Order: sequence, then structure tokens, then C-alpha cells
Amino acid sequence: MIVELPDTTAAKVSRALVDLRSEGGAVALGRVLTLVISTVSGEEEAVIRAANEASREHPMRVVAIVREPGGQEGDARLDAQIRVGGDAGASEVIVLRAVGPAGSDEEGLVTGLLLPDAPVVAWWPGADVPAVVAESPLGRIAQRRITDAASHRDPRAALDHLAGSYRPGDTDLAWTRLTHWRAVLAAALDQPPYEPVERVEVSGAIGSPSTELLAAWLQLALQVPVSVVLSDRSTGSSGIHGVRLHRPGGAIELERAVPDVARLTQPDQPVHDVSLPRRSLRDCLAEELRRLDPDDLYGDVLSRGLAALERDAAPPAMTGGS
Repeated sequence: MIVELPDTTAAKVSRALVDLRSEGGAVALGRVLTLVISTVSGEEEAVIRAANEASREHPMRVVAIVREPGGQEGDARLDAQIRVGGDAGASEVIVLRAVGPAGSDEEGLVTGLLLPDAPVVAWWPGADVPAVVAESPLGRIAQRRITDAASHRDPRAALDHLAGSYRPGDTDLAWTRLTHWRAVLAAALDQPPYEPVERVEVSGAIGSPSTELLAAWLQLALQVPVSVVLSDRSTGSSGIHGVRLHRPGGAIELERAVPDVARLTQPDQPVHDVSLPRRSLRDCLAEELRRLDPDDLYGDVLSRGLAALERDAAPPAMTGGS
């Protein structure tokens, strides 16, 4: 069910939620958190759909602030939509379409719509991110703050900015996309002959912040020279291409030459094909919502590991990847 509230206020939206609850039962029952999304017109449906799918694992209230164009004071207007039932997955969705100056006070728009006594997660899925997310109006009320460096025109610059403004509770989906890569590499190193890694090479596509974060993680974990090679290879993955861990007895190689499948090569062992598909937005969001405490490892990788990398080629990027 979708309830339209044109030319409204945040207070009227809150009252409409109360009326829905009294008419149809406690629609907020079982919700474990509030996810606040800050996005722009034209990009909202994809992220709301991902939130709806993630809500089947994490029942929640979704409040999406959609900034609409309009620069004149007289253009200020707030249109709202409440989606429940089949139109909202296992969540309830409130879409606030803020025209012009109506979107200037995001905290004020959402304060009355937050679930009482429940954690708040803020998500900026696009490139329009506050200078310091933790100190932004939405960041101040959120326990976790999610960004996505891959959505920026220059993902490397976005990572550098995130490193400089990092606060505990920040995270980025470029890091979340690495979970399966990190698991496979850790499992490979946890097998005989347990030789030390002497150096590491990580390759990936230009514009893949996940490639740089994977290299930074390896740099921090292994404390050996790690080089990054970025290329515009037209075949295979548009994100991470592969990792080579050099050891005295031979290299461990994990290469994704075709989409979704990586080949693991180790000395004196059969070659294995490993499923490594690019993770969906839904999967990444659901993983981030499983933990609401600060991700200290991400903070260390961003703040310390990233600065130590060697880059063989890293021209300016125009699009993101993982």
C-alpha cells in the first residue's frame, strides 16, 4: 500500500503513520532500526529497492530523503509517500521529496520519524556526501554511517577524503565488497607450508576503490611491500582483477579473469575455481546492518594501510567499480 501526502510537513507525515498503525495494526512491531537514506531525484528507487530486500534480514523503517531540484525560496515544498506491506518488503518506507530549501534541514525532517529506542543508520549512496559525515546533521544522530566511494568520479580522492575525515562508526561499501576476497586469501594462507609472504601485487580496474582497500588491508596485515597496478582492461571484472602473494616456495595467485569466477593457483596444489561474483547492493547493505558497532579494522585500513601503498599506475578515474 502506498499513501501519498503532497505538499505536507514532517509532523503531518508522523501523524499519518500513527493513523496507519491504528487502522492496520502495529506496523512498526519488530522493527530493529531506522535506516535514513540521503539521495537525489532519479537515484532513489534503486537504493530503496536494496533496502527493501535487506529488510527481510533486518526489519526496519526506511526514511529516504530525496532532494529535488529547485533553487528559489518560493519553490520550497515537501511531498511524502508512505509505503507499507508489499510495497515495502519487510520494512516500512517513508519517502520525503524535498524541493529546494525544504531539504536544507535533513535532521529536522527525520527526527520525528525515527523509531523510538532503536539504532539509526545513515546512508549516502551517491557522490553527494558531507565533508565530514560524522559531523553532518544526519551523521550526528546515527550510530553507523555508510558511504560508497565507487559512486564518485574520482574514487581514489574519495578514499583519501574519507581517511582524513574518518570517525568510529563510518564505513564504506567499497570495503564491504571485499569480504569474500579477504576470506579466500586468508584461507589460502592458513594452509601448509606456512611460508612468510615476501611481497604482494594487487591488480584491478581504474576507478575501483575496492582494489586499493584490498591492497591496504594486505599491507596492514602482512607488513610487506604491496604494489597496486590499475588498468583499463576491457575484459573480465571491472573491479578487482587479482592478487599475487609471493613466498619463497612459489606464489599464491587469485585471479578473476572472467566475471563471477576467480582461479586460485598455489604451488604443488591443483588449480581451483572459486565463486567470486560482484556483490549486489542488497548484500553489501545487509552485511553492514549486521553490526552497529564501529568497524575498527576498516578504520585502520583506511587511516594507516592506504597511505603505505605503492601505485604503478593510477590515472584519474571517471567511474567506480569493485
